[in-house]
Amino acid sequence: MRKEFSKYVKNAYDIVCHAANGIGPRLPGGANEKQFADYMEEKMKGIGLKTRKEPFAVYPRASIGGIPFIGWISVGVSLMMYPARLWPFLWFPIAFFVILSWAWIISSVFLYHTWFDRLFRQKKSQNVYGELLPEDGKYDYTVILSGHTDTSWNWKHSERTYYNRKNNIWRGIIPIYIKVGFSAACYIVASVISLFMTMLYSGFFSWCKPVFQSRFFYPFSLVMLVLPVITALGSVFLIQWNDPKEEVASPGAMDDATGVALAYTVAEYYRDHPEKKPKNCRIVTLCTGSEEAGLRGSMAFAKEHRGEEILQNAWNINIDAIADDGYFEVVIKDDWQFTRFDKDLEQMFKDTFKELNIENVKGRPAIHNPVGGCDSTPMTRAGIKSVTFAAQNPVLTYYYHTFRDRPERFTPETVGKGFEVILGVIDKIGKFQEEHGYNGVNH
Repeated sequence: MRKEFSKYVKNAYDIVCHAANGIGPRLPGGANEKQFADYMEEKMKGIGLKTRKEPFAVYPRASIGGIPFIGWISVGVSLMMYPARLWPFLWFPIAFFVILSWAWIISSVFLYHTWFDRLFRQKKSQNVYGELLPEDGKYDYTVILSGHTDTSWNWKHSERTYYNRKNNIWRGIIPIYIKVGFSAACYIVASVISLFMTMLYSGFFSWCKPVFQSRFFYPFSLVMLVLPVITALGSVFLIQWNDPKEEVASPGAMDDATGVALAYTVAEYYRDHPEKKPKNCRIVTLCTGSEEAGLRGSMAFAKEHRGEEILQNAWNINIDAIADDGYFEVVIKDDWQFTRFDKDLEQMFKDTFKELNIENVKGRPAIHNPVGGCDSTPMTRAGIKSVTFAAQNPVLTYYYHTFRDRPERFTPETVGKGFEVILGVIDKIGKFQEEHGYNGVNH
């Protein structure tokens, strides 16, 4: 790492330590999330950035945070099967509730839509950003550096792999997949049986009556004496997915105090060295809230500024977890969100990795999110060229979304590599602008 960067890397690591150890867990819409946002706003003001805070409503348990509710729904549906055998009319409200829950799961938990948000408890979150303008105040394009201030609920199943970290971590991870997979299967089985029984008793289909008279229905009735107990007990693993208590939530050193800290210190570096900043470039440090609640902060930012110049001719480097040396990657797609990020930025990151001799232990400089999503999705949909930059082991580790995500686990040097990568990419954005101007999102 170059000597001139050491001050800024130390500042970044100090911010990470303050966020994780000084403030602690910062659940979406919580007081600690706001405290960190206020802290970063004061930091940005301290280096002369023009800041703005934008509050927005959030429903933290409406998306990923509501996964335990799926387990409770499965338990309730399973236990209601017994009285429904005595009073068949109960199958109809059970089926309605199952269909409603599936609509919520697919739209909110998987796809991050906000359609069901208002069925959950409301809280207030906020985005905070600061602008660093050229000395003459004139700019042709904007580079937005973003990270999220909130942290995740503690994932109990992941945390329990901690004691396997020095041996074979797969001995802890494989049972997690088995338990969660079995629990999800229990919910699916309970849902399918409820819908099947509702169709039978409705008599709407021509095949319903023969089913009651078939030789298979009696054995099925015997199985139904035991199966609801199995699906109810199996659903407990989903209930335990994340712990709602803030005191055991993730302190978010890696995910994502590192992103927030680097977004700030890059702006601080350009403030101190304006000759290093690309010509006519505006730098925006954006601290989004409630990313763990389904990208709500970046969604709110894109909605708030739709049609405004801050989103025009804009590039977004979303920084999300820079801690695991040997896993430097650029995230290029969110599969569940059906969003492919910008190919120009992707190539810039790959070229920068090569220039800095940064190698991924798996030999893959670019990956995609097979589940969930990141803040690049709302930005890309808003017409911004965006990718997400990460240095995180993609295996379901003991520190991902658990109370073990602490700064003592990784080194300032890894954060420093991330700092150098971002500066290298911004240089390439400047050269691209001079040669091509802005050509829109390149998928």
